[in-house]
Amino acid sequence: MPTLTTRDGVEIHYKDWGSGRPVVFIHGWPLSADAWDDQLKLAADHGFRAIAHDRRGHGHSEQPWHGYDFDTFADDLNDLITALELRDAVLVAHSMGGGELARYIGRHGTGRISKVVLLSAIPPLMIKTDHNPEGVPAEVFETIKNGILAERSQFWKDFAPAFFGANRPGNKVTQGNQDAYWLLAMQQSVKAGVDCVTAFAQTEFTEDLKKFDIPTLIIHGDDDQIVPIDATARKAAKIIPNAVLKVYEGGSHGIANVPGEKERFNQDLLAFLQS
Repeated sequence: MPTLTTRDGVEIHYKDWGSGRPVVFIHGWPLSADAWDDQLKLAADHGFRAIAHDRRGHGHSEQPWHGYDFDTFADDLNDLITALELRDAVLVAHSMGGGELARYIGRHGTGRISKVVLLSAIPPLMIKTDHNPEGVPAEVFETIKNGILAERSQFWKDFAPAFFGANRPGNKVTQGNQDAYWLLAMQQSVKAGVDCVTAFAQTEFTEDLKKFDIPTLIIHGDDDQIVPIDATARKAAKIIPNAVLKVYEGGSHGIANVPGEKERFNQDLLAFLQS
């Protein structure tokens, strides 16, 4: 994997497959660029340049002791887009990556990008508050952080079924889905794991979403057990001008990987890229 060095000296690894119009995939927590391999190949096979980076503290990227906040993540993304001299790019973001995408637009605008996809994404706000009663209670995030600190290997094994919907009757989740999740999660540093929970729980992206002025496709499962659709996608679709929301009935959080859901997402993604 090639690397770049961010403005604050952190080495970021990324994949760069194919050629053509660039499509940048932004992974969720606690994963890495590897989680996008199916979609990277799909895009590259259809004449696009498919790019995905490992967020700092994740995958093969450097694990600094600082910078696990969305301003920094957005600036890292900007460093990547600038270093590769990308123009007319499509950004595709999953889960926490949706916050990175939103904050990138909030801080750096849309001059280099032409359209975006938010998949199971966290904006505008995850945590439950008086003005976001549909959100996730604060104690849930504390339980997640405590689980990582207590015994993260077992925690990731226990967390995977809800991530993919393997705890639902009739699901098509494979053991491979869950094993791959554990493997990628174990590559994340403990520091990144805990700090990112605080960041994606508490950061609000409403003002960032208001700055979207390009075609936006939002895809979210209505059985997402990790990022509840009523607190996120349904609200984001009302904030982003002219956004299109596609709800996957019974869809999990791990839509891009679960058999059945993955094929539907790939079809919708490719249609949007080619439109």
